[in-house]
Amino acid sequence: MNILLLGSGGRESAFAWKITQSPLCSELFIAPGNAGTGAYGQNVNLQPTDFEGIREFVLNNDINMVLVGPEEPLVKGIHDFFLADAELKAIPVIGPQQEGAKLEGSKEYSKAFMRRHFIPTAASATFTVNSLNEGLDYLETHKLPIVLKADGLAAGKGVLICQTLEEAQTELIAMLQDAKFGEASSKVVIEEFLDGIELSVFVLTDGHSYKILPEAKDYKKIGEADTGLNTGGMGSISPVSFADEAFMLKVENDIIKPTIYGLKIDQIHYKGFLFIGLMNIDGEPFVIEYNVRMGDPETESVIPRIESDFLDLLLGVANENLAEKELVISKKTAATVMLVSGGYPGEYISGKTISGIENLRGSLAFHAGTTLEDNIVKTSGGRVLAVTSLQDTLFNAVQQAVADAGRIYFDGRYFRTDIGFDLL
Repeated sequence: MNILLLGSGGRESAFAWKITQSPLCSELFIAPGNAGTGAYGQNVNLQPTDFEGIREFVLNNDINMVLVGPEEPLVKGIHDFFLADAELKAIPVIGPQQEGAKLEGSKEYSKAFMRRHFIPTAASATFTVNSLNEGLDYLETHKLPIVLKADGLAAGKGVLICQTLEEAQTELIAMLQDAKFGEASSKVVIEEFLDGIELSVFVLTDGHSYKILPEAKDYKKIGEADTGLNTGGMGSISPVSFADEAFMLKVENDIIKPTIYGLKIDQIHYKGFLFIGLMNIDGEPFVIEYNVRMGDPETESVIPRIESDFLDLLLGVANENLAEKELVISKKTAATVMLVSGGYPGEYISGKTISGIENLRGSLAFHAGTTLEDNIVKTSGGRVLAVTSLQDTLFNAVQQAVADAGRIYFDGRYFRTDIGFDLL
């Protein structure tokens, strides 16, 4: 099979690493890819939202499957684009159609879905600039802290946890009236704050059956001990110790099954990954959000724990016979440490030469924000490299990943050394 993988981050690097281990894979193309993905396949100078360019490439290169990494092309309707084209419609796209992608593309839509199908989540209400005054009044009726979420895609930056009423009112005005997050905050969901411990659960579905992939916990704050600004993710671990058999049974019965059933009832044809962001509150799971793709950096911890043929699982999605496929999960623990550019998540400088990747002793290096210039690997993003170690214990995995992260150098390099410490 010839596979086209869309995306350029650490998630796509992990996908590429795993896909090329399958005997089913003939050729892998990654669009646009990064300095690391070229080791597993051929990078293609195409953006994931360039649907016409993707169409031409797919037809000219005998592509048999398209795996969509990031959310933007799904929200913009790449799956629908394929289905509407006579020459493309037989080529499977792994990722939901546009209606299903609204589960991530619109917080208001996903909240309405959860309410409709009795899926446990925080109480909420949605406001626009025309109902700003009602929103300000609504804030006064809620206990603090309170959560404000931009309705649309905001590159992971559209969620604010406000500690005071004054802060919440100021931010609501900034989001709705001053377009703080652009079009993404033309609607704002005001949500009850859930106090618990977060984790991410990943489901692969063909629209009928599903497989529960390894769960993970990611670490969003830039600083040690979860301090400082939010980021796209500074690391992750899998499995998660508190997600025991009893808890995961609740997740399956109270959240996963009603979600898959709800998609069927609503006639939403969903084929791909479903990322369920959860809060564990005294052993009870509540949904914080849905994403319609795998997470990053969670993928870098989840994929190495999947021992079965990943491409065969994707074929099960494509052919709607996922129930017949085998999913084998390693009992080992994966820890991922993200190396970031100096200044991230604020302004940072790109173009720094990276050295030492070849010195890793017990870890994998998944490239995220890297590029090749004259055969020299350089930084090209805020999050640069994900270093993942798979070991028998969480302690050993964290220790090895941190040690190997320290063997890589670029000017301004920074990484957290305490990923997973809260669970040790």
